[in-house]
Amino acid sequence: MSSSAVPAPTLVVLAAGMGSRYGGLKQIDPVGPSGEAILDYSVYDALRAGFSRVVFVIRRDIEEAFRASVGSRYEGRIAVDYAFQQIDDLPAPFIVPEGRTKPWGTAHAILAARNIVHEPFAVINADDFYGAEGYRLLAAHLTSGTADHAMVGFILRNTLSEFGSVARGVCTVSSEGLLESVVETTGIEPDGTGARAVNGDHIQQLTGDEIVSMNMWGFQPAVFSDLSAYFANFLAARCADLKAECYLPAAVTAAIDAGRARVRVLASQDAWFGVTYREDRPRVIQSLSDLIAAGRYPEKLWA
Repeated sequence: MSSSAVPAPTLVVLAAGMGSRYGGLKQIDPVGPSGEAILDYSVYDALRAGFSRVVFVIRRDIEEAFRASVGSRYEGRIAVDYAFQQIDDLPAPFIVPEGRTKPWGTAHAILAARNIVHEPFAVINADDFYGAEGYRLLAAHLTSGTADHAMVGFILRNTLSEFGSVARGVCTVSSEGLLESVVETTGIEPDGTGARAVNGDHIQQLTGDEIVSMNMWGFQPAVFSDLSAYFANFLAARCADLKAECYLPAAVTAAIDAGRARVRVLASQDAWFGVTYREDRPRVIQSLSDLIAAGRYPEKLWA
């Protein structure tokens, strides 16, 4: 298949948890010099990398506020659509167990877009800054005609916080550059030039050079069938667990292990950042200011 036959990719933004995590829609907290939010930089980077549409996965109960304060920022610049992660969007014969209030996790969030996304697409978190390189890498991969999925891998030390420990998906990558597994590792903190994961009395030393997943993926539409099958198996085993969530890395790893998927790891040298801790916000503002000073972004994104 030639690249000219492949449609421009879509950016799927996981935003269903925004209202609950931040209280209202405070994720539009300005961090750029002209009032830009982190999400503005993500959409800007995707647009200039060649993405033609953004699909926001949100909850129905925040739709009106989200459309007004978030979606309206991009209308007229890029095609904007919405998909809704609903707790009762379950395959037969499953029903929502009494007392369940939590969403079903990131794999389920992507499934919410299954009826409106039919072209290659990228997935990101709404409140994370990934840097322009990841979008360029994904756009090139998704328009290449390959059947492989992709994951943008970040260098661990480029993703840490000075103000507390973080959880990261530490990746095993084959000599061919293919993803073999993602292991969720908690309690990671800087340790000199490297890092360490501290969980109780157990300390795991890390070099800081490990490749980690920050939930920046590139998928072919065939992924929806794998996610559907994995989610059904998840429900069969854990539907009664009121807090269990179906995570995307576990679903992708299962498809890899079953030989149904190949995931190319695209290494980015950019620093990832987000506001994991309140104290992270000044660093985010300074980091963006530095990128603007270096000519990576204009002073005003949407001038």
